[in-house]
Amino acid sequence: MQPLPAHSKLGLDSSPVFIAAMTEARPYHGVRVLVLGASGFVGRWVAHQLTSQGARLYLLDRKTAGSEEIFERFGVTGQVLEADATDLETLDRIYHEVRPSITFNCVGYGVDPAQRDPALAKKINSDLVEGLCRVVARNRDAEWRGQDLVHIGSALEYGEAGGILSEKSCAQPTSLYGITKLAGTRIVAESSVLLGFKAITARLFTVYGPGELEGRLLPSLLEIPKTGNAINLTAGLQERDFTFMPEAADGLLKLGLSDAAPGEAVNLATGKLTSVRGFAETAARVLGIPDGNLRFGVLPTRQEEMTQLGVSVERLKHLTAWAPSISIAEGIRKTAEFFEASELVSQP
Repeated sequence: MQPLPAHSKLGLDSSPVFIAAMTEARPYHGVRVLVLGASGFVGRWVAHQLTSQGARLYLLDRKTAGSEEIFERFGVTGQVLEADATDLETLDRIYHEVRPSITFNCVGYGVDPAQRDPALAKKINSDLVEGLCRVVARNRDAEWRGQDLVHIGSALEYGEAGGILSEKSCAQPTSLYGITKLAGTRIVAESSVLLGFKAITARLFTVYGPGELEGRLLPSLLEIPKTGNAINLTAGLQERDFTFMPEAADGLLKLGLSDAAPGEAVNLATGKLTSVRGFAETAARVLGIPDGNLRFGVLPTRQEEMTQLGVSVERLKHLTAWAPSISIAEGIRKTAEFFEASELVSQP
């Protein structure tokens, strides 16, 4: 295990340039927390919020080459562990050594369009979850009052469910990612009851913000002011629940302290739909992108795009007395300021 320096390269905790959504209280202060997939988009923000609260943080990644730079950039302090989470013997040994009170499983395969291996999707999104549940159950902290495991699920588990998506909707995933993530969610639900530990699945919807994969919508829009290039887009009529990732991470921590039913799945979203075109046009206003640089309707809409009338966040509000509230315009502005600050820091 390698310690990280106790500092933030961009001063994320206090800088007026970028302030992540955080609770005023620090319920995770001094709590031993393990984050799997800690350098990923979701994992780094969960780790950032935990660092902000003074948690005793353990950061597990399959390969740590490059991860320490990410942790420094995103204001994360903790012990770095290089291990393959799918190796259950190694994972069990880590739990014996670390003794975490709570685990955040941010490992996933299939968000990146290049990740299309069915065997790997099953291994990471469902088989890993099954083994992790057994390890968590064997090593749970009996004195900890929160959840033992917070598992990251996906809106794509709903697939063709349609209507207003609530936790009671009949999941009908159509994509490889959605199918295998749903399998993991069901494993968490079944295992928590059978093995007697506390676990919750948080279904994230369309999260965006600093650290998002290159090639996705917002990172592509952020490049336009630098390059002046136009980008091809779909018609953008599909509606999504866009949630600012730092705020979603704050919600994950809140759910980790909740009294959810064993294995419960909860929507973590704003409850407000915006069209993809509306998101892009908002970004254009915030970033100063000319209208002609957004070429709507050039690309075809993907067949696996979901259609829904809304997203219910009533269960989230009941469990946490909270819901994400940062507007799309504000989230985009904060993201742009983060990258501007990052570029200034990296200059000699």
